[in-house]
Amino acid sequence: MTDFTPTPADRFTFGLWTVGNTGRDPFGEPTRAPLSAPYIVQKLAELGAYGVNLHDNDLVPIDASAAGRDRIVAEFREALSDHGLVVPMATTNLFSDPAFKDGAFTSADAHVRAYALQKTMRSMDLGAELGAHTYVFWGGREGTEVDAGGKLLSALGWFRDSLNFLAEYSESQGYGYRFALEPKPNEPRADIFLPTVGSALGFIGTLDRPALFGVNPEFAHETMAGLNFAHAVAQALDAGKLFHIDLNDQKMSRFDQDLRFGSENLKGAFTLVKLLEDSGYDGPLHFDAHALRTEDEEGVWAFARGCMRTYLILKEKARQFNADPAIQAALAEYHRADDELAALSRFTPQNAAALKDRTFDRAALGRRGLGLEHLDQLTNDLLFGVR
Repeated sequence: MTDFTPTPADRFTFGLWTVGNTGRDPFGEPTRAPLSAPYIVQKLAELGAYGVNLHDNDLVPIDASAAGRDRIVAEFREALSDHGLVVPMATTNLFSDPAFKDGAFTSADAHVRAYALQKTMRSMDLGAELGAHTYVFWGGREGTEVDAGGKLLSALGWFRDSLNFLAEYSESQGYGYRFALEPKPNEPRADIFLPTVGSALGFIGTLDRPALFGVNPEFAHETMAGLNFAHAVAQALDAGKLFHIDLNDQKMSRFDQDLRFGSENLKGAFTLVKLLEDSGYDGPLHFDAHALRTEDEEGVWAFARGCMRTYLILKEKARQFNADPAIQAALAEYHRADDELAALSRFTPQNAAALKDRTFDRAALGRRGLGLEHLDQLTNDLLFGVR
């Protein structure tokens, strides 16, 4: 494969908030003009994307009238139809408005929690109208700076009650949403509830309808916490809970950078792509990232092309890895199988007794080299293009 031009079959998606990012940050004003939603749809279709995702207020301003809302949605739907894009995922902005300054579902104010439910139901209505089947919850304000407020246990209960309520609402409306929790350790709050994939998976088990809930892990968020993103994704896959995924890049221990996919951690990106492809993940591949503040509009579309091109290049590298004789030989040496021991490791009282009586050469096990230096260099050679 040498043509790394994306097509809708690759299932690449972007958010209105990603390519629509104007370059504003906490220390500087926008460097790019806003782009309209129909124009974003047109440009993404030209680049070969599959779909576009949105928060409610990415499309409809929070203070829009009912008539204004209907006009905006109609124009957006027409653009989707004209250019062949779909909306696989929707979500709610529960973080920008000052009302959510101390959380939405976990606010200590019951009025804010009720308003968050109302806003989310309306956003779910919009997502269903546009054809979305996955609904993401990113709790950007669901956290604390002052734990003396004493809401830690209460907040988890409020969060649980809200998710249970919204799952029932989806089912009552016939929307059939699958819900995905998006973990993040911090920013914009000092500490955000459910900071990692593992914590989100644990929380899902406490919900009334856990089968409806999974996770939407993001490369940058796990990396911010100093964790290995591929490990988090593997845990989600193992649990059958990878409902959606956000691809970007990030320097460890920095603010949430949302860099172009593969631009910083190339080997980590390769490991992730190989894991997704080998596991048979067939959901959307969503790029939750944005062009650098230095860029004009042309740079925005170069950023979008780069995200998709890098994924396709790494997908081809994963295919080469799986077909490389030297790499496969190194893997075969590393993965030392034993059919007899595999059988004994399936518990019966007899197998347990046999294992207890078994003699192992502990010293030989300690002396055995695993060949990981060689395997890692072979992987580097592959990524460098010299194999």
